[in-house]
Amino acid sequence: MRRVVFNQKGGVGKSSIACNLAAVSASAGYRTLLVDLDAQANATQYLTGLAADDVPAGIAAFFRNTLASSGFGKKHAVDIYETAFDNLHVITATAELADLQPKLEAKHKINKLRKLLDTLDGEYERIYLDTPPALNFYAVSALIAADRVLIPFDCDSFSRQALYGLIAEIGELRDDHNEALSIEGIVVNQFQPRASLPQKMLDSLLAEGLPVLPVYLGASIRMRESHEANMPLIHFDPRHKLTQQFVELHDLLEGH
Repeated sequence: MRRVVFNQKGGVGKSSIACNLAAVSASAGYRTLLVDLDAQANATQYLTGLAADDVPAGIAAFFRNTLASSGFGKKHAVDIYETAFDNLHVITATAELADLQPKLEAKHKINKLRKLLDTLDGEYERIYLDTPPALNFYAVSALIAADRVLIPFDCDSFSRQALYGLIAEIGELRDDHNEALSIEGIVVNQFQPRASLPQKMLDSLLAEGLPVLPVYLGASIRMRESHEANMPLIHFDPRHKLTQQFVELHDLLEGH
């Protein structure tokens, strides 16, 4: 199973959702891989705690190597970082991704990530892909490579406006490049149930029949603290309400 977390809007919690769902998956016993495709490398920092100079080239090295050859052989293997958490591995990202993007676009390397993940399917039961906040080469590569897409949504007016266009773009990409891709659902994030605007926004989305998942992730300082500790919530504070919401969301997606 390959699940991509994507929204073109920044600040909606893509990396937090991808990393914490992957961590819950790993803690549930699934051999889990997270692929960081964002040059900002927030997911890499969150799960590894490595200083920038110590981060393996990871996915950037893989893409760099694809530019050097038209084939797909051993030189296109990728370094995978084993985190401190059982069953959880990461293909790290670095700032080099930004420099590689125009070259990869010019060479039409859009299917290389899918081919890489094909080689890893036997090794990992669950693969999560964290994407940049733009429908760029890396996000499109992830959507082509994935089976399912989760759309984070943070209940503000701009996010709602952009949501309809995003769903249409995913549908177009599915029709053109990846018929197996399905929108698994919209993940409501940083939800404040006592505030009237988020509740009205949520009610509107539900009334319009959009695929809003019935687990809403709350806003909590514990998320920021877990980032600073480089420790996903399931390990940082397993009994916290937000942690339990991630567990509930994971179990919902797994059909438990």
